Amino acid sequence: MVADYRADSAGWKVERGVYVEAEWDPRDPLGEMNFIAEVRKDGFPTVAIAQAWLDHPDCPQILEGQARHAFVRGIRHKPKPGMMDDATWRQGYARLAPLGLHFELQAPWSQLEEAARLAADFPDTTIVLNHTGLPYVDQLAAWRTAMAALAARPNAAVKISGLGNLQHWHEVVLATIELFGAERCMFASNFPVDSLRHTFSEIFSEFDHLTRGFSEAERRALFHDNAVRIYRMEQR
Repeated sequence: MVADYRADSAGWKVERGVYVEAEWDPRDPLGEMNFIAEVRKDGFPTVAIAQAWLDHPDCPQILEGQARHAFVRGIRHKPKPGMMDDATWRQGYARLAPLGLHFELQAPWSQLEEAARLAADFPDTTIVLNHTGLPYVDQLAAWRTAMAALAARPNAAVKISGLGNLQHWHEVVLATIELFGAERCMFASNFPVDSLRHTFSEIFSEFDHLTRGFSEAERRALFHDNAVRIYRMEQR
């Protein structure tokens, strides 16, 4: 709940927040956002990402229902391999931009060539890659190649999060920023899930440490401004 998040993030100035769907009941994707509407009566979380199955027959109705919430900014549907090239799935995806929604992509790096094709074919739809492309320690070279393919699409951004106990945080974080540029990367807590590995303060202290050599404008972009812009949080 919000109080738990505030307790976890104590000591850090968290001005705005993004709730990302938890797929709490696949039979009732609208119910989750109705619940969040009640939770956020004090304006936090600021905005939310909703869930929808883009290849299901009821996709149009679900998307319209999610978009009726003024705080919903995008949709997440975790695609299986090959799904982003599927015609039926793409029909659902094509409905996002007209509704003012972006796509939140959670997929391993091995699917990022698919995602790059999707981004190229739908240039008006923003893709926000979750969890830094889910890198594996023993496959960082292949991860970097796949990330570069997606980074070449100007409508793609990335959330740096979900790194767990990865022993190459430094390399992964800096490579991601190098590929996407400081203007298309965002630091994210992924709380409460990432609390299984680290505290909120440990995660953000590491981000702080890794970017000490960056300019003030770049740091502000990574920690704040990009999220406000990409998730359109100026519009409360």
